[in-house]
Amino acid sequence: MGQRNHQEPSPNRVRQLDNDYIRSNENNIKSKYSKQQLIRRRRRMLAFLVVAGVVIFSLSSMLMKQYDRLHVKEGQKVEVLADLEQIQEVQDMLKLQIAKLEDDEYIAKLARKEYFMSEEGEIIFTIPKDEQQEKDDE
Repeated sequence: MGQRNHQEPSPNRVRQLDNDYIRSNENNIKSKYSKQQLIRRRRRMLAFLVVAGVVIFSLSSMLMKQYDRLHVKEGQKVEVLADLEQIQEVQDMLKLQIAKLEDDEYIAKLARKEYFMSEEGEIIFTIPKDEQQEKDDE
C-alpha cells in the first residue's frame, strides 16, 4: 500500500470554481448581506431620528417654559418697580418732614397750631368751622 503524503493544500493550490452557479450564489450572498446592511442602516437612522426628535421636543418645551417664566418675572418686575417708586416718594416726604421737625421754629409753630399752645402774652381764639369746610377737610 502506498503511502500518501497528507499535507494540507496551500492557499495557492486551492482554486475556486468559476461557473454560473457559483457566481449566482455569490451574488445572492452579496445581495442578502447588502439587504441586511440596508435594513440595519434604516433601523439605525430611524432610532437616531426618534432620539433626536425626543431631544428636540424636550429642549423646545424647556425653552417655552423658560419664556413663560421670564414673562411672569418681567410682569412682577414692573409691579415691584411701581411699588418702589411709591415707597421712594413716601420716603422723600418723610425725610422732608424729619428735616422740618429738626427746626425749632417749625416745632413751635406746629405746637401752637395743633395743641393750642401759646407764648407768653398771646391769646388764642378758636373760630368754629362751617359744615362745608368740615366736609372739605374730610
